[in-house]
Amino acid sequence: MGFLRLLAWSFMTAVFGVMLLVGAGYWLYSEAEAPGSLAEQQTIVIPPHSSIVSVAEMLGERGVVRQPVVFQLVAKLTGRGVELKPGEYEFPAGASAMQALNIIAAGKTVKRRLTVPEGLTSAEVVALVKNAPALEGDPGPTPVEGELLPSTYQYSYGDSRKDMIERMRQAMERTLAQLWKERRPDLPLGSPKEAVILASIVEKETAREEERPHVAGVYVNRLRQGMPLQADPTVLFALASNNGGAKLDRPLNHADLSVSSPYNTYANKGLPPGPIANPGKASIRAALRPEKTEDLYFVADGTGGHAFARTLADQNHNIAAGRAANAQAAASAAAAAAATASAVAASAANTATKAAAKPSPAARPAQAATKPAHAAPTRAVSASPAKPGSPNTARIAAPASRAATQTTVLRP
Repeated sequence: MGFLRLLAWSFMTAVFGVMLLVGAGYWLYSEAEAPGSLAEQQTIVIPPHSSIVSVAEMLGERGVVRQPVVFQLVAKLTGRGVELKPGEYEFPAGASAMQALNIIAAGKTVKRRLTVPEGLTSAEVVALVKNAPALEGDPGPTPVEGELLPSTYQYSYGDSRKDMIERMRQAMERTLAQLWKERRPDLPLGSPKEAVILASIVEKETAREEERPHVAGVYVNRLRQGMPLQADPTVLFALASNNGGAKLDRPLNHADLSVSSPYNTYANKGLPPGPIANPGKASIRAALRPEKTEDLYFVADGTGGHAFARTLADQNHNIAAGRAANAQAAASAAAAAAATASAVAASAANTATKAAAKPSPAARPAQAATKPAHAAPTRAVSASPAKPGSPNTARIAAPASRAATQTTVLRP
């Protein structure tokens, strides 16, 4: 009899225990899957070597999970607690404890982006990397010009700045190796380095990707004929190099074209000794697969592009046409400004007249007199053709984004 009672008691205890476990499991599951208290998306950084308890407490303090103990229990019971990874994580609004655990265990860190524009010097690229948020450490010494590939790079919180620079260097090596294999066989370029040198000049000459093969074709023709490249960006680079890296804050003049530097392609034939910037993939491709053309000259056309010419006479014609267009544009702008000023003055006079017409007990109505504004006469600037044997730096305005670098006028 006593044995049966013991057996029944044990059975009831077991049933109760199972029910308790099932109930606790159901509660834990419900709490783990229930939406959290986050009202909006939030980003949190999990430090390295963080324990399950410290991660749970951090998520609780930031409002990601309602009950840190639920996160701890789920992390331990599922075995995912050992998979928690450090980094910067983004939790959506209403994220559950289970969802937060999966995000951290899977290492779904926030992917940041650093965009390096084409045509920057290596010093400018290093400055971008130094100022990039969430990167760590010093980027190291400034790389040689032309070693870094402009592009958009993804990175995560805590990544190394040195590693970022190295990624750019390796990207350039891979890109250059591939494009070098695809080069035209008849180019006067003896090495991948020379291709980067030419590409860097093309990069600084035009912001229009569709023009780059044509610009490269002009320079290839001049190299073949032994003509100086006469590329203004190389002179700008030489002047900056002689001035501690400070860029010129004015247009080039004739004296600048005589600067003593191996990078001065007015004074020296052939390519300069090294790249003058970090060219992008499109400019490297243009240098290695330039357009087949007979042109030897080009000049900015005032629309952001260039006018190309086969002969010096055609080049002089393009320069004169550009100057005339500039003079006409300046005259139109002056006339528009004068018309606007006249309209403003007339409106002000009309307002004053209406105000004076109202009766005033303390004073007599005022009389307002206005004189119409007249636009000042504008003189057109005469165009002087280029002369063979003398530097010609007359240019049509280059696009604003590269006005400091697109001032090349080529001559034999």
